[in-house]
Amino acid sequence: MLFVVKLGGSILAEGPSSELVTDVKKLLGEHKIIFVHGGGSEVTGIASKLGKEQKFIVSPQGFRSRYTDKETIEIFTMVMAGKMNKNIVLSLEKQGINAIGLSGLDGFLLKALRKKRLIIIDERGRKKVIDGGYTGRIIEINTDLICSILKNNYTPVITPIAISEEFEPLNIDGDRTAAAIASNLAADKLILLTDVGGLILNKKIISEIKASEIKPLLSEIGHGMSTKVHASLEALKKGVKEVIITSDSGKNPLSSALNRKRGTVISLE
Repeated sequence: MLFVVKLGGSILAEGPSSELVTDVKKLLGEHKIIFVHGGGSEVTGIASKLGKEQKFIVSPQGFRSRYTDKETIEIFTMVMAGKMNKNIVLSLEKQGINAIGLSGLDGFLLKALRKKRLIIIDERGRKKVIDGGYTGRIIEINTDLICSILKNNYTPVITPIAISEEFEPLNIDGDRTAAAIASNLAADKLILLTDVGGLILNKKIISEIKASEIKPLLSEIGHGMSTKVHASLEALKKGVKEVIITSDSGKNPLSSALNRKRGTVISLE
């Protein structure tokens, strides 16, 4: 089976946990895994040290994201494709896992259209149109490159930075990148690892929910989880069989989620 696993930036301050890496090594004996990673908090911290204040915006749909101007995309690329990506690769290789770190710039792995403008909600709750900056929407994935890496028994670790038609780096949402990769490669499961145990509704973790059931509840889901839920729905709509939102903590975090012992399972039917 093929799994796409998104590593949330909030759980990567010191690289993936040893429990997670050990679990991954066991799973790789029978399955293929593609990693996509975040790292936004580290970008924010290093940007602050460099004197670049970070601005965050919220879309009318409730998505909270980093506003990426030219200076920010340079810092973002440095941290994400450099420090964050290579720390994950090293953590995997310490356990004997053959890992290859890539950004979407490598081999035209992720092609995207640059957003010319963004509609946001300002401090007064009003809609406002601003310049799109260096953000984009994925239009093509080099699946041949990913498949060749998997075929040769390497584990890809992908940074969500895409290349534009003008050959510029673009900041792409990590959850939606993972969903797009899972969809294009017909992955069996998309697993979104985060710092909470799953999707929380009415103050409790929901163990299982259908896509049709979750749509009416979107307004109740906070900014941090909203993008993950929308990415999940996109992946399911495009053929991924199942999405799991779960935590990276504890023993065998991936295996436990795959066996439905933890996390939230989202499916079409």
